[in-house]
Amino acid sequence: MVKQQYSAWWQRGLLQKDIELAYLFLRLIFGINFFNHGFTRIGNIGGFANGMVEQFKDTAVPAELVRVVGAIVPPVELGIGILLILGFATRGALMAGFILMMVLQGGVVILRQFDTAASQLIYCIIFFMLLATLGFNTYSLDTKFRRSRNTTSDSV
Repeated sequence: MVKQQYSAWWQRGLLQKDIELAYLFLRLIFGINFFNHGFTRIGNIGGFANGMVEQFKDTAVPAELVRVVGAIVPPVELGIGILLILGFATRGALMAGFILMMVLQGGVVILRQFDTAASQLIYCIIFFMLLATLGFNTYSLDTKFRRSRNTTSDSV
């Protein structure tokens, strides 16, 4: 019975545009969040990396590995943010975000910062939602370029 009700409203197309708009707004908010994380750290990557080394000093993780990860995180966050805001290479940006979250999640668990680990899982859920519903990424450069490519190839 529920399946039939779901099918009925979907066939009328009443919510398709609403879902596409909701996807756009979630992608934009998430992109702005990542952009701001990266942007606020990009001018002081050394300080950010050294701060991470300090946090991990009492763990078995080598300081140089922590420093390299600390140097990589801000530009990766900034890049993911820009791509999500533009809706360009969205699938790749979301996968890069998942990989970044795996690295960050591993770090905070090593530090036994379980509250931070729990809040990072919210980011993972949003990455999941955006990737799983990528078909609703209508308002994006990805869609614009795909349409123009299809139009060009149709005219050839």
